[in-house]
Amino acid sequence: MAKVKRAYFCSNCGYESPKFLGKCPSCGEWNTFTEEIVSKGDNNSSRSMTFAAGNAKPIKLSDISSSGNEERLLLFTNNSINTNISELDRVLGGGIVKGSLVLIGGEPGIGKSTLSLQIPLYCNSLKTLYVSGEESVKQIKLRADRLGGDHSNCKILAETNLENILEHAKNEHPNLLIIDSIQTIFSQYVESSTGSVSQVRECATSLLRYAKETSTPVIIIGHITKDGTIAGPKVLEHIVDVVLQFEGEQRGAFRILRSIKNRFGASAELAVYEMTGSGLGEVLNPSEMFIPMHEDNLSGVAVGAMLDGTRPFLIEVQALVSTAAYGTPQRSATGYDVRRLNMLLAVLEKRVGFKLSQKDVFLNMAGGLKISDPACDLAVIISILSSNFDVAVNQKYAFAAEIGLSGEIRPAAQIERRIAEAEKLGFEKIYISRYCTIEKKKRKIEVMAASSIPQIVREIFKEN
Repeated sequence: MAKVKRAYFCSNCGYESPKFLGKCPSCGEWNTFTEEIVSKGDNNSSRSMTFAAGNAKPIKLSDISSSGNEERLLLFTNNSINTNISELDRVLGGGIVKGSLVLIGGEPGIGKSTLSLQIPLYCNSLKTLYVSGEESVKQIKLRADRLGGDHSNCKILAETNLENILEHAKNEHPNLLIIDSIQTIFSQYVESSTGSVSQVRECATSLLRYAKETSTPVIIIGHITKDGTIAGPKVLEHIVDVVLQFEGEQRGAFRILRSIKNRFGASAELAVYEMTGSGLGEVLNPSEMFIPMHEDNLSGVAVGAMLDGTRPFLIEVQALVSTAAYGTPQRSATGYDVRRLNMLLAVLEKRVGFKLSQKDVFLNMAGGLKISDPACDLAVIISILSSNFDVAVNQKYAFAAEIGLSGEIRPAAQIERRIAEAEKLGFEKIYISRYCTIEKKKRKIEVMAASSIPQIVREIFKEN
């Protein structure tokens, strides 16, 4: 009987150990080691017998028959740069670089496979080999019919064996190779189970070698863990050239494609998409989606001028302040750090004198966005006070400033971008810190500078 060699791998960073360890000496995480088979003497392993991988062949997408002839209206916006998806090209830094390895991660059902399939469908000059380890060719055909586009230059391959995939790729000579997903692909030379640290690392390294040797860009789709990070070893993110991550609520229509790592462009770019019946549609002006969409003036609402990466947004901040029904007041925030909310409430009580300790405070960022920009602090405070006073704030006012622990209004980064975005959307005033340095020029929007919270509160609520 052949001897089986086993080792323990850290699922977070890929560190290898001959014995089980409670704490990883490389990344410092606890309870991340899993046991895997490193080598096995028997060549007739059950893994190689399980998959009849050699029988699969690439099939033209246009040659695959599908059931259901329902036609849908195409709502996708085309603006050709390289992939004919302008927002994706901008996040990638101008298009997909030849020989690059791009990793797209995100929650199940967020739109990773849809976006990857839209690339060859809307760029018919791109000869693409789409490899699926999760769906059959007919399932992909059904989705392609829903998305529309040109199917003639895209070939589909349902395969999970890495060696067979690379063999087909060398025979087809595609301009683009898409792998959906990296966790379902296995190498017959690695004895561990599919999706393990060893398999993911080996498959990603082989795909990187293929991309560099043939100058063929490769897009791989990756799953994420329950913590929201990309599944597999951390070394996977070091192997690839570009890491893109999909974010957003599945129940909502908006999706954010964020660049986490990019060797060929800015790593702070993001794109906003809207999930429609015909796929992911580009949102070219996302601020219009997140600003107030109600006609009547409502209390507890303020508009913040945030900056995510290098892209400015105007987002509606909603707050509700009510008397605590129970002994302990509730503090709840959706799309915002609840610890920062507690800090701002403490500043209002200690430095300004508003008694909110016995009241429930609920905060919501409209549109399902998750906000980390401290420049939204002023909009959060104004929305809370608006709800507390039950007085509406003018919908044509925007706010962009950070709040310090002493109650001072601190300047926000790249304030000119925020002002220009508010001006473009027709806002009348924007409140910023007095310590901001801005260019003196004629603007359609009035820039209001303030140095303290009481000053700006008197200005906003003086008419009531």
